[in-house]
Amino acid sequence: MLRSVSYYTTPSPAAPPLRRRASASASASTTTTTTAVRFPKLRSASRRRGFTVKASVETGEPQVESPPPPPSVGKKKQATRRDVRNIAIVAHVDHGKTTLVDSMLKQAKVFRDNQTVQERIMDSNDLERERGITILSKNTSINYKGTKINIIDTPGHSDFGGEVERVLNMVEGVLLVVDSVEGPMPQTRFVLKKALEFGHAVVVVVNKIDRPFARPDDVVNATFELFIELNATDEQCDFQVIYASGIKGKAGLSHDNLADDLGPLFEAILRCIPEPRIEKDGALQLLVSSTEYDEHKGRIAVGRLHAGELRRGMEVKVCISDDACRFAKVSELFVYESFLRVPTDTVQAGDICAVCGITDIMIGETIADKMTGTPLPAIRVEEPTVKMSFSINTSPFVGREGKYVTSRNLRDRLYRELERNLAMKVEDGETADTFIVSGRGTLHITILIENMRREGYEFMVGPPKVIMKVVDGKKLEPYEIATVEVPEEYVGSVVELLGKRRGEMFDMQTGPEGTTILKYKIPTRGLLGLRNSILTASRGTAIFNTIFDSYGTWNGDFNTRDLGSLVAFEDGTTTSYAMFNAQERGQLFVKPGQEVYKGQIVGIYQRPGDLALNVCKKKAQTNVRSNKEATVVLDEPLDFSLDDCIEYIQEDELVEVTPQSVRMCKNPKMTTKNKRSS
Repeated sequence: MLRSVSYYTTPSPAAPPLRRRASASASASTTTTTTAVRFPKLRSASRRRGFTVKASVETGEPQVESPPPPPSVGKKKQATRRDVRNIAIVAHVDHGKTTLVDSMLKQAKVFRDNQTVQERIMDSNDLERERGITILSKNTSINYKGTKINIIDTPGHSDFGGEVERVLNMVEGVLLVVDSVEGPMPQTRFVLKKALEFGHAVVVVVNKIDRPFARPDDVVNATFELFIELNATDEQCDFQVIYASGIKGKAGLSHDNLADDLGPLFEAILRCIPEPRIEKDGALQLLVSSTEYDEHKGRIAVGRLHAGELRRGMEVKVCISDDACRFAKVSELFVYESFLRVPTDTVQAGDICAVCGITDIMIGETIADKMTGTPLPAIRVEEPTVKMSFSINTSPFVGREGKYVTSRNLRDRLYRELERNLAMKVEDGETADTFIVSGRGTLHITILIENMRREGYEFMVGPPKVIMKVVDGKKLEPYEIATVEVPEEYVGSVVELLGKRRGEMFDMQTGPEGTTILKYKIPTRGLLGLRNSILTASRGTAIFNTIFDSYGTWNGDFNTRDLGSLVAFEDGTTTSYAMFNAQERGQLFVKPGQEVYKGQIVGIYQRPGDLALNVCKKKAQTNVRSNKEATVVLDEPLDFSLDDCIEYIQEDELVEVTPQSVRMCKNPKMTTKNKRSS
């Protein structure tokens, strides 16, 4: 019997040993056993030539098998562009994607030596800088050794997964950034799953290698196990590992021997990310993956040119299917260089470009040749799981702060959001002034609310609700995987909270720095309002992450809030005298001298049910003089952000959103249960 051994390895001899999958093949005549071992010298040469390298156990000499026939036989003639690489940087939130891009741009000499450069250059949106997260995907490019590297920085939060899904159409490979301490997290699984489904090559970057308690070997092995769980091919599992410190701008093939710059990372991109395969002489095809807006140029379509050549002034056909096409003309054409859109006359297939002149272009449409062009497959993203109602402001304070207050303004703004946000849906509500907005999570919708209030809109939103499905007569609800990293002394409190929300623990591990990592499968309903409760139970030390898993059986009713609300009894201005008595009933949201209206929520009641009270009551005036006025000591009021308010409200409550204020109130259209007066 002749036994042969296949060799799969990473290019770096210094990388830690990994467990490789073993495969066995058998036939009627011969039996061949394949075992995974390392053979670094022959691997790189064989990959370049397209051969499979095996070694005979009897002779110990390598044997070379003939390569399979190329997949392009019988199809359109394809070529590759050696001077271009298209990559997306994906990772879990706060694993250092944007900081790594900063260092890549600086070392590529994008900026002048005396130029002042701020941190997180790609996070250009004000909201992104305030929250410290990436919300929108952004394009940039660098030049390294004569090769143009188009880079797409993507969001790391699971609620913005739609941004990741649509830009993966423009690239051939991804840099998967993983924290050297935390390792693969929920969003790491999501973005990697999408990249593997597209068949992209993956370069794993173990970032923050200089952190205390870094465990690079464990992180690489955990990442490899994640590849196996996601049914990656053998070639995808044979990923290149780069160890880096994004903030210091260093990288290397070994975690204990980093270079002085990011040279090893750039070399890995050129070596491991495939060159774009194009149809140079084919009919024009460009899939629009995102859109931008400019005050002077109007709507700008951004996408990768898959085939043909695009020229400025060219007449094209815009289509989704063969039956729905329209004609347009390209007025201006741009390519990305550093942070700028640089005008150009022609764009060759394989490059990422921006197209102006098509005013009604939408994401997912194809810009094709006017005569013979055919559409590319449309972009598909996962369905939303959470919905919220948007309605016009009906409070007594309506119109005081906002510029856009009518239902027409609200409708136009919400439907305009659909032009670039594929993961969001908008539907008309039960009344003419109500709209139902569906998204991937509460943060996804909250970012829209925050942007709208900054633009001058004034409106009300209801509590988030999960989107149910009925399949074969069974009621199904969305479930998510929740990962909580919490210090050991608070594990009991967190487990109790998750248990009340019908969460089921399926994994428990010892984490870094004396922490415990808990993994739960929990209904999305149970996550509403849970983040603040976990932070309170863990004294603000817990790290809480979730990601959508699947739809499952309805898990019954349960409460997400045990305490009621303190509701203002009448319109007026709050007084210290009234608030001194009111704070004995719970925690207040308002300060003395603040205007409130009847039905406004002014605090959290310390018992179940709601309590109506008068926070505007003034001290009675008498003719009895006192030697000294009584000193009134008030507790510091709770300062709830927009996200906190969205998590707090229940079925019969609303959040009033204006450019300057965020208030909560009872919904006047719903009868209040268990309400008492004081």
